[in-house]
Amino acid sequence: MREFIVEADGGSRGNPGPAGYGAAVIDPATGETLAEAAEYLGTATNNVAEYRGLLAGLHAAHALDPSAEVHVRMDSKLVIEQMSGRWKIKHPGLQPLAAEAARVFPPDRVTYEWIPRERNKHADRLANEAMDAGSRGEQWSPSASTAALDAPSTPSTPPAPTKADADARAARNLASAPATATPTVGWAAPADLGAPATFVLLRHGETPLTPQKRFSGSGGSDPALSDIGREQAERVAAALAKRGTVQAIVASPLARTRETAEIVAARLGLDVTIDEGLRETDFGAWEGLTFGEVRERHPDDLNAWLADPEARPTDGGESFAETATRIAATRDRLAEAYAGRTVLLVTHVTPIKTFVRLALGAPPESLFRMELSAASLSAVAYYADGNASVRLLNDTSHLRP
Repeated sequence: MREFIVEADGGSRGNPGPAGYGAAVIDPATGETLAEAAEYLGTATNNVAEYRGLLAGLHAAHALDPSAEVHVRMDSKLVIEQMSGRWKIKHPGLQPLAAEAARVFPPDRVTYEWIPRERNKHADRLANEAMDAGSRGEQWSPSASTAALDAPSTPSTPPAPTKADADARAARNLASAPATATPTVGWAAPADLGAPATFVLLRHGETPLTPQKRFSGSGGSDPALSDIGREQAERVAAALAKRGTVQAIVASPLARTRETAEIVAARLGLDVTIDEGLRETDFGAWEGLTFGEVRERHPDDLNAWLADPEARPTDGGESFAETATRIAATRDRLAEAYAGRTVLLVTHVTPIKTFVRLALGAPPESLFRMELSAASLSAVAYYADGNASVRLLNDTSHLRP
């Protein structure tokens, strides 16, 4: 029986915005490109474009040999997990596309593999060629599009796996790159680490308490966003949509983070998962007070809190040490759940500073040496060997006019 590799990708410059897809059918034995497809779609989302790329690749393979076995490789975790049956397809716009893709070949003759973006250059280039052509009012047509243009500097394309290989891989954590691959991830990361779990850390937008610099934790009034805070959330949503890298959203259960997350989710077409581990520190009797008011009313407790990470705020608040323990457990759980993916965590000042502090191996007092603005973005990547890399801290460029 003949075998094909289908590599597919799609993109949207705006999400939704001008979109296109690309797909290639490859002979696994020789690496020869047997067919290419690309198309400008007009206005669409990233996910729709990715599914359209998958459909084009499957149809191209079917036209070559309808009895073939096909191994699909894409850098869209969403498409791979949904077509593999591990994730539900909740978005009504994607359900018919997935159903159509499942009908092109019998399911037992198609396997799916997630690959890092660096190993999907051929399809990515085709998708961008299609979008570029569309921006000029033209249709994409094959030109110098060859797999050689996208070949890595060292051989890294394995033969298509057998059905048994695919079944065995499904029993493992599919979010990691396969051991036979040679991904170029991060700063010279070893090949067996795969793509990291990347946490994009978003502090919620302003609340009425934010400009007054009042303590606002888990035990206070749970304020909602102000008008300014909602505008900030819209701005960060637009910035994240333009980047197009966020694959999931997880938020603290507090009102300000849930509201921020929902605004972003509506723009990205994603659902929001709530995680109690991302809530802000409980500041006890200090909730709603300014720093000066706390110093006036509880000077000894405040001095102890500033000097000792084990010290709690007045009347049963949460110490920084307790917060760090909670955040470390949340980090480990989410890094495993979202291995190889980019997830937006919508949370608060202390949790974000703690994620960064732990990644750097910095002492607790470093929490007082970080600035973290409302609606700012930070990012930390977590690798399979337990190492972490801080990639961004307190980015507010998206808030500028």
